[in-house]
Amino acid sequence: MSKTRLKTFYQCQSCGHASPKWLGKCPDCGSWNSFVEEKTVAASRHSPSIQSIGKTEPVALLSIDGTSENRTPTGIKEFDRVLGGGVVPGSVILVGGDPGIGKSTLLLQAFSGLSKKSGKLLYVSGEESPQQIKMRADRLSVRPDNIILLPETSLEGILDTSLNISPEAMVIDSIQTVYTQELFSAPGSVGQVRECAAKLMLFAKRSNIPVFIIGHVTKEGTIAGPRVLEHIVDTVLYFEGDRGHSYRILRTIKNRFGSTNEIGIFEMSDAGLREVANPSELFLSERPSNVSGSTVVASLEGTRPLMVEIQALVSQTNFGMPRRTSIGVDFNRVNLLVAVLEKRAGMHLGGMDIFINIVGGLKIIEPAVDLGIIATVASSAKEVPIEQKTFVFGEVGLSGEIRAVAQAESRLKEASKIGFKKAVIPAGNAAKIKNNEGLEIIGVKDIEGFLEAVLE
Repeated sequence: MSKTRLKTFYQCQSCGHASPKWLGKCPDCGSWNSFVEEKTVAASRHSPSIQSIGKTEPVALLSIDGTSENRTPTGIKEFDRVLGGGVVPGSVILVGGDPGIGKSTLLLQAFSGLSKKSGKLLYVSGEESPQQIKMRADRLSVRPDNIILLPETSLEGILDTSLNISPEAMVIDSIQTVYTQELFSAPGSVGQVRECAAKLMLFAKRSNIPVFIIGHVTKEGTIAGPRVLEHIVDTVLYFEGDRGHSYRILRTIKNRFGSTNEIGIFEMSDAGLREVANPSELFLSERPSNVSGSTVVASLEGTRPLMVEIQALVSQTNFGMPRRTSIGVDFNRVNLLVAVLEKRAGMHLGGMDIFINIVGGLKIIEPAVDLGIIATVASSAKEVPIEQKTFVFGEVGLSGEIRAVAQAESRLKEASKIGFKKAVIPAGNAAKIKNNEGLEIIGVKDIEGFLEAVLE
C-alpha cells in the first residue's frame, strides 16, 4: 500500500508568503512571528467535483458573441447599482465587512429578489444553523420558495451538492469556515482561503453559476486571508458603516463587469436593510443653521452626485504642537490645504488645533472637496457662518488657484433638487455651464476671491 506523501511548508498568515522553513520575520510584509506550518497532499490539480463539470476547449476569438452579458437584477436597486446593473452569470462576488455589519442580511434579501426570477438558490452556511437563518428570513420577510439551505464547511461536499441541484446562484457564508480536504491546515488559514476561493472561481466559470462569497474583515481593515482573496474574485464589495449610525455604505473596490466607483447606501432597521432613495437629504437632515465651520460640498461617487456636509473646528492650541485630525478625508490633503490658506490667504493657523469631519461617516477621496475644506476651516477660524443655501465644489492648487472638476452640471442638478440657491464653483466650470438649474452661480479663480464670496 502506497503512503500518502505530505508536503510541509511555512506560510505567512499576513501576506501569504510561503517558505520551506520557519522564519521569524516575513521578507515580504515584514510581520513578525506570522509563519505557521501547513501541510498539503500531492493531489491532482482539480478535485473530482470540478473535473466532472467538464473541460474547457479553446475557442476562436472571432466566433465569440461580443454582445453585453445578460445580467439578473436582484430587485435591490442600490445593490444592483454597485454590481453594474445586476448579477453576471458565472461571476464570483466577494462581500466583505466587519462582523455584524449586515453582510448576511444583505445577501439573504438579495436572494429573496432573485428567487422571484430564478430557479433554485443555494445558501451555504458554515457559521449559523438552518434554524437561525430561518428566523432571520422570517424577520426580513424573505420569500423562501426557491432558497435551499446547506449547513456545510467541506468544499468538496458543497461542490457535490451544487452539481446535484444545479442552483441559479450560490452564497458561501463565510469563506473563513470552508476547508478543502487537500490541505491539512485549519479553516481560515491563508492556504485554505486561497485554495477554496480558487476552486469556487473555477466552479463558477465552468458551471456559469454566480457565487457570492462573504469574507470577514480583520482588525487592520482588510478582508481576512490577506489580498489573495481579492485578486481571485471578479468583484469586491466592502460593507462600511458605524455602529453608532443606522445606515450602511456598500462600496465597490473591484469590478470586472462595471464601474469601481459606485456606492450603495442602506439604512439598517428591524426589518433588515432598506434602500436610501435620496442619500443627500439623509446626510444633511441634521445640519445646524447659522453655525460657523460647516459647509456643504457637491461630491461625486461613481455616477452619483452626493451633497455632504464638512465640519471643522479651529481653536487655539493648549500644547506646544498643534493637533491636526481628519475623519473621512485624507490627512495629508488637509495639511496641504491648511498650508495653502496660510501662504495664499494670509491666515495664521500655525498655533491652531484643526479638526475636520465628514458628517455621516463617508470617506471622500476626490479633489472636488478641496474648496469645502478651505471654506470650512476659514469659516471656523473667523467665526463667520456660511449661508445655509450655499454649496461649493472645486480643486485647489498649491498656488491658490481653483481648478475645474468633472461633471459639474450633475452636481448642480442634485443641489437644485434639494433646495440650494447659490453655488460657488471654479470659474472654469462656471464658463461652461449651459443650464444653471435655477441656481445663482459664482465662478472663482483663486482662494482670495472664493473666501470673499462665501464669507460675506
